Amino acid sequence: MKRIDALASKLDELNVDAMLVSDEQNVRYLSGFTGDSSSLLVTSSETIVLSDGRYETQLADECPSLSTVIRPPEQTLAELTAEVLASSSHKRVGIEANAWPLAAFRKLCDTCQSVQWVETTSVVENQRMIKDADEIETTRTAVQIAQRAYQSLLPMLSGRWTECEVAHELEAKMRFLGAEGCSFSPIVAAGPGGALPHYHPTDRRLGDDATLLIDWGAKYRGYASDLTRTIHRPHASDRFRRAYEAVLEAQLASIDAIGPGVKAAAIDAIAREVLSRHGMAEAFKHGLGHGTGLQIHESPRMSASSTETLEAGMIITVEPGVYFAGEFGIRIEDDILVTESGHEVLSDLPKGLEESAWLL
Repeated sequence: MKRIDALASKLDELNVDAMLVSDEQNVRYLSGFTGDSSSLLVTSSETIVLSDGRYETQLADECPSLSTVIRPPEQTLAELTAEVLASSSHKRVGIEANAWPLAAFRKLCDTCQSVQWVETTSVVENQRMIKDADEIETTRTAVQIAQRAYQSLLPMLSGRWTECEVAHELEAKMRFLGAEGCSFSPIVAAGPGGALPHYHPTDRRLGDDATLLIDWGAKYRGYASDLTRTIHRPHASDRFRRAYEAVLEAQLASIDAIGPGVKAAAIDAIAREVLSRHGMAEAFKHGLGHGTGLQIHESPRMSASSTETLEAGMIITVEPGVYFAGEFGIRIEDDILVTESGHEVLSDLPKGLEESAWLL
């Protein structure tokens, strides 16, 4: 359990005797357990899974090397946690501050009065930024599933389709290809809908709209992919074409600069400088990208306010976009692995202006 060992090695630095991990994704990352309503108590000598009877068999299958303590139906997880800690010598216990609503944390404190809780932030999340070989290969598969689904969808499209029908068909194709579902609800935005970065597809038909923005991703074995392509019909305006070329230039320049030791904020600045030269700085309304993993949005954040430095093993998105209210939006997004020598683009769907023509 290298991931658990890595966390255990940080306990002295955190000045705690143990760490209570309650965030479901962090529990999964450390232990491989895919259920919910469970916690890990990590110490320097052992890790205990605190759970309930629903998961007893699943825990034995997924986490055979870990000790488990199963609570009876009449006992809460907080009460089980107090019981386990009372029988130990652990007095200072780290807790994930972001994983606990205030009311639940107060109840935990009332139940575990002998424990001094030490608030921690992003300890496991920072560990998750660097993907191991298995995580990288799983993400590759998630990317490939998303790409194959998109490629099989395009020839089927017609103006009779609604945005929702496109989103549902895309999800069905990803599931057919082995995904457990979408990484997030797909964004399918025809024409002016594309000007809303977090648009929700509707029953609007594609009709004669000149542009179509599709932002989607597959989730495979828990890991997310995240891609965007903006396609257009022959009657797309010259304004759209100029904007598309500017966004593509910004994306390619940003990707080219990715490598270990580079500041995330510096990559974001490259995209903004390109779009500024094209007079479109104000139309770029969000950060350049983000990390992916067990969640669709993970660290590092690729924005002007980012403080992270890129390291080998990180998987990030690069997704510059421009948005013109009432007209169209353009976003181009790929998933990038930071390598020891630079980077690797995990996605390879065509994205040139002419390659993105949508012919009915």
